[in-house]
Amino acid sequence: MSIPRPEYPRPQFVRSEWLNLNGEWQFEIDAGDSGLERGLVQRELQDRILVPFCPESELSGIGNTDFMPAVWYRRTLTIPSSWGQQRVLLHFQAVDYDTTVWVNGTEVARHRGGFTPFSCEIPSGLAGSDVTIVVRARDTAQPPQPRGKQSQRYENYSCLYTRTTGIWQTVWLEPVPAVSLKRPRITPDVAHGCFHLTQPLSALGTGLTLRVRLKNDAGEVCTVSVPADRDFSPKVTLPIPEERRHYWSTQSPYLYDLEIELLNGETTVDSATSYAGLRSVTIDGKAVKINGQTVFQRLVLDQGYYPDGIMTAPSDEALVHDIKLGLQAGFNGARLHQKVFEERFLYHADRLGYLVWGEFPDWGCGGYGREDNHQQPGATYVTQWLEAIERDYSHPSIVGWCPLNETWQILTDRTTVLDEVTRAMFLATKALDSTRPVLDTSGYSHRVPETDIYDSHDYEQDPAKFAANHAGTGENKPFINRHREQEISVPYRNQPYFVSEFGGIWWNPEVEPGKDSWGYGAAPRSLDEFYDRFKGLCDVLLDDAAMFGYCYTQLTDVYQEQNGIYTFDRKEKFDIERIRDVQTRIAAIEKI
Repeated sequence: MSIPRPEYPRPQFVRSEWLNLNGEWQFEIDAGDSGLERGLVQRELQDRILVPFCPESELSGIGNTDFMPAVWYRRTLTIPSSWGQQRVLLHFQAVDYDTTVWVNGTEVARHRGGFTPFSCEIPSGLAGSDVTIVVRARDTAQPPQPRGKQSQRYENYSCLYTRTTGIWQTVWLEPVPAVSLKRPRITPDVAHGCFHLTQPLSALGTGLTLRVRLKNDAGEVCTVSVPADRDFSPKVTLPIPEERRHYWSTQSPYLYDLEIELLNGETTVDSATSYAGLRSVTIDGKAVKINGQTVFQRLVLDQGYYPDGIMTAPSDEALVHDIKLGLQAGFNGARLHQKVFEERFLYHADRLGYLVWGEFPDWGCGGYGREDNHQQPGATYVTQWLEAIERDYSHPSIVGWCPLNETWQILTDRTTVLDEVTRAMFLATKALDSTRPVLDTSGYSHRVPETDIYDSHDYEQDPAKFAANHAGTGENKPFINRHREQEISVPYRNQPYFVSEFGGIWWNPEVEPGKDSWGYGAAPRSLDEFYDRFKGLCDVLLDDAAMFGYCYTQLTDVYQEQNGIYTFDRKEKFDIERIRDVQTRIAAIEKI
């Protein structure tokens, strides 16, 4: 049986030795969350599941879409004898939501969060031996927690969809030495024509040397070595001669290769490969610039759902295909909406020159109180968001961060949990990454006066009314979302502005009677009416010299939400060249 999703899951920090654990695992639903007391750590489980697909999905072989408060996994495998005395790390790319891991009956890890990776260590001295891994994932429906678009009802409804429980990304093993490289942080420096690399280590590298080699198609660009034991995390600067400088952009997504080695004399202790793009993001008045050039961001909302895998792409090719669908329709990037996408999506965005806004799946904390204090995000929101940024920091395709989305709440003179957590997530993002703009929340409720970017969501379907909504942008009076005519955001302070959700035009003339189907506003009566509406809405934003971009809803239909450029199974709904032609003309801000 072939291994599902066999590709390397961490493409920006690659070691040559690893073992993919995707495939058949024992599985059991624990409806009462009593499995620990009933001995599920010790005994065989009743069913079989195909990892990394969640049990709600068809691809998993389970296909159970009911609530599953807890699920269990079990697999026995042999640690390769060739790994000798090395430490063995067990990696989970994503498990939803509260995870506990046992190896040979001993607990080795706990992790909270359904969208970010975590690792633990297999007990030492087991090379060539069998080990049994047991995983329990708890995922309850009611308490506030980051869920993204996962429905808290039994059924799908509105813009909420089938849940994902348990393992939904790759599980794998990796041998590492006692002192090993951890994931590096690579920062491009366009002004000085170099990369800055910070290389954390698993322990103090006494007497060791860090050597980093930067390469491109013409061969070695530079090699820099530094002592590995002088700083908590060794740092190197990798200069690029002017004649060897190539910038990463949407037109030319140039990537440099990196070889990272930890040396004891001339003996290699540990090594890994990576890559980097020389790219800057700056703000100049109302423009957001890439490498000093104004680029109108023609973004599409991408929710990353699949009919057969739900949040897990059925193949690596499916990730590439989604990016190419966006590019073919004239978009130059995407808001990765209410989901931390698997890292291989970002790898392909890096390769293909596709701009990305990273977002946190924060939905799941609203509706727990009065309208002026019903949003209840906890400290775990900050924790999980920092894990996401740490994973994705070095990807050149990411040009902005947005930790929250549509956190509507009436603005009063009292400081609320929403105010505290919005500011905490904003400041944490700025502290971890000073190279990209941060939007405090997408659409509403803006609660950080100094947010780098300001935006709105506007699903007005009449282009004339849409134009009237945005007529004041050039006079620093942009459209600002309200709730029942009440203020929900702090005032605008002349930041770069864009409409980060619009359109969402409903189109499915073949929907069966009685089937749930919706989009924003009334569906066009004909294809020509669709094209006129699409062009009219896009033209309003393209012709606004104070607008740095937009995000159209959305790339594909998702279950009952049928307002995509493509169907849920990725078929064309429209003349894609016609959609492309509307979007790819020069925007007003690009002429300045």
